[in-house]
Amino acid sequence: MDDYLYYLANASLTLRVAEFLRQGTFPVRFMTVIHQIDGWIVRIKMKHPLTPQQHGDFLAYLNELGIPFPSNIRVQMALWSLETGQSPVEVMRRYHVAIVSHGKPDRDDIESFRKQFVSGLGYCPETLA
Repeated sequence: MDDYLYYLANASLTLRVAEFLRQGTFPVRFMTVIHQIDGWIVRIKMKHPLTPQQHGDFLAYLNELGIPFPSNIRVQMALWSLETGQSPVEVMRRYHVAIVSHGKPDRDDIESFRKQFVSGLGYCPETLA
């Protein structure tokens, strides 16, 4: 398998995944992060399939932090559009999803989104902790 789609409860867990992937242990092609009111959707696409050992280790890691995301058609279409090269702004407009990051795992994108969202609200919801 070279594609992983997970739901994470908060920003801290999402940041942990981004940091973990930045270590370079896995052949990451891209990581997409979508924020929803109730949590975060993270898609990780590998450059090539992992070995059975790597796949098992990676699934174990992801299952400690979140749960597999049962994708809906809107999220599937948004993810596919990003993968085919459409701009995040265009995808957000068309599918009404909050694309936080798409490309190399990037902690800064996630942190910036979190700070802007919290400052706009004036408080920190649980999903942004």
